Amino acid sequence: MLEKEVIVIGAGLAGSEAAWQLANHGVSVKLVEMRPLKSTPAHHTCECGELVCSNSFGALSADRAAGLLQKELRFFNSLIVQTADKFAVPAGGALAVDRSKFSNALTEVLSNHPLIEIKRFEQLDLPTKENITILATGPLTADELANKIQFFTGIDACHFFDAASPIIYGDTIDKEIVFKASRYDKGDPAYLNCPMNENDYILFRNELIEGEQANLKDFEKESANFFEACLPIEEIARRGIDTMRYGPLKSIGLWNPKWGDLFNRENRLKNRPHAIVQLRMEDLEGKLLNMVGFQTNLKWSEQKRIFRMIPGLEKAEFVRFGVMHRNTFLESPKLLLPTLQFMKRETLFAAGQITGTEGYAAASAGGLLAGINAALLAKGKKTVTFPDESMIGSLMNFISNRNQILSKQKKNKFQPMPASFGLVPELTQRIKDKRLRYKAYQERSTTALKGFKKELDTLFEKDHLLTKIN
Repeated sequence: MLEKEVIVIGAGLAGSEAAWQLANHGVSVKLVEMRPLKSTPAHHTCECGELVCSNSFGALSADRAAGLLQKELRFFNSLIVQTADKFAVPAGGALAVDRSKFSNALTEVLSNHPLIEIKRFEQLDLPTKENITILATGPLTADELANKIQFFTGIDACHFFDAASPIIYGDTIDKEIVFKASRYDKGDPAYLNCPMNENDYILFRNELIEGEQANLKDFEKESANFFEACLPIEEIARRGIDTMRYGPLKSIGLWNPKWGDLFNRENRLKNRPHAIVQLRMEDLEGKLLNMVGFQTNLKWSEQKRIFRMIPGLEKAEFVRFGVMHRNTFLESPKLLLPTLQFMKRETLFAAGQITGTEGYAAASAGGLLAGINAALLAKGKKTVTFPDESMIGSLMNFISNRNQILSKQKKNKFQPMPASFGLVPELTQRIKDKRLRYKAYQERSTTALKGFKKELDTLFEKDHLLTKIN
């Protein structure tokens, strides 16, 4: 006989979302979090859902893959996305949040839910199969539990090295040099921009390449496997003299009103910066600023010296320096069903970045599905899969045995994947125009999820949206 209480291990984004979904379907939850008793190389607090890398959930617009995923999560009463909406900060066309207020609010909501009990201790082993359990320990799973998971699966975990950007105090930048603007003047100015001329850029790049690196704890630096979507800025610099200018330091579409008319071609050619470093607000007041795209493994003293070479940041004071850490993930297509249940044990689920999804919204999507399915299992009902046409469904297919079944290239090495329109099934009618095609994907997803939600409500025999965030 299955126990009605569900154990959720890890109070990150996936674990928090899973606990919320379970409790809102009337299932008691024991949410286990090892912080603050034991921390990780990237965490700084013991709050639920602490964001350790960026503060952005990606593009807002539903005609972008990340935006469609956010829209789908809102449709299913996602705690994570609703809280992100509530504490959003200006970020152009992206959903970015005030980190502190976001995680504080999550912790308060979960702590006050009558069916959720937060337990602070380190989980050293997998619960027995009699317990319905969701494994949401993230990419920084503690070593002892990671070893137990590896023993259970019989498959070595995969890994890559990830990095976080520095955060600086907003009142320490030179506002005579740094200007506020959004690319192509779209929407309200959302980023602070530090312009570089060619000489500034070349000197800066040289120092980045030569800067002294922090020692990696797990492997020698030469053998580090970096995640391509989150490369250290110094690694990008090494790949070519202009690589940064076509990546995080691109200046195209950014213009300081002090330079004159943006639409005057002669003026534009004369004054356009060679490169631009962007700063994104971490909080609504702009007291804290994130250096966009500046993940790094430089020693802290080197970060301070080199990043102060950036025009406008000569006197910058750092709240947090960039850090690098080892991320672990499962070879999920060999282990998981698209319901997120382990093939070896139906009472054990996995969710979030440990499954190989990339990005905050994708982690939340895994938590949402695992929470819904664990609730169904606790009630003695059949688990479900999201429609293939939805972004959630496509992501879960990618990280599950459906990937193995559908893929013709089974020998390809499994790597983390963010939301992407490349994952969703092709349309029945081909549409060449990319914008129209993405809009069609969105409309198809909405139609499929409306029908799916009706079936889900019937399974639970009650209104799915039990609780709203105040």
